[in-house]
Amino acid sequence: MMNPVQPQACTILSVKKESSHEWTFRVATDAKPAHGQFMQLSIPMIGEAPISVSAQGDGWLEFTIRSVGKVTNVIFEKEAGDTLFLRGPYGKGWPVEQFRDKHLVVITGGTGLAPVRSMLNMLAQTPGYARSVHLICGFKNADGIVFHSELEEWQKHFSTIYTLDNGTLEGWRTGMVTAFVPELPVDTFGSDYAVVVVGPPPMMKFTGLALLDHGVDPEKIWMSFERKMSCAVGKCGHCRIDEVYVCLDGPVFPYTIARDLVD
Repeated sequence: MMNPVQPQACTILSVKKESSHEWTFRVATDAKPAHGQFMQLSIPMIGEAPISVSAQGDGWLEFTIRSVGKVTNVIFEKEAGDTLFLRGPYGKGWPVEQFRDKHLVVITGGTGLAPVRSMLNMLAQTPGYARSVHLICGFKNADGIVFHSELEEWQKHFSTIYTLDNGTLEGWRTGMVTAFVPELPVDTFGSDYAVVVVGPPPMMKFTGLALLDHGVDPEKIWMSFERKMSCAVGKCGHCRIDEVYVCLDGPVFPYTIARDLVD
């Protein structure tokens, strides 16, 4: 039986600079995570960090990482051909089967786009899986935009609103993602819809409230509530909030649970 917390040495296949602070690392591995699951990435004698899978293919996974601490700073020093240690996948991903034949709304803030990227690619490559897809992506400014080519590709398949909190850019709108929630045609969906929200905690909080104000059923909203996960198997208690272990019970939660996950 494989040790669930034993890291495996994997080769970095490529490194792509997405923005000034986010890079995507493609890593050779046979792991097959579900959309929305995460892996633990580690550097011996430095530490490890939980990172969502942003894309996957035959024999590889991609991780879009923001350099924000000791572990990620060292990962940013790695190049193609270097070794990165992985263990996982862990957690509960998006309930993709529940989205089949429904109208799907996806709202993201900043690198919150990464945990839904693989699912969006699947939806774009599988016409008819969802009845419709409405995508609202917000970034702080133009320098923070990631996945440029895919943002363009998704416009061919989905109803899209791309927005910047600050600044202007041709083809983009200006304002917080919450400002565009009233434009969602929820009243035409009937009961066959679902909403996915991912981003920084304040963004998710206020987007959830905006959705409720727009008449969205709270039981149809899903959020990825990532937190300071450590062991990823529910043993250390580092990510525990009340009786909930984010690494085991999440990181994807229905809004009816996520809205109460407050430290």
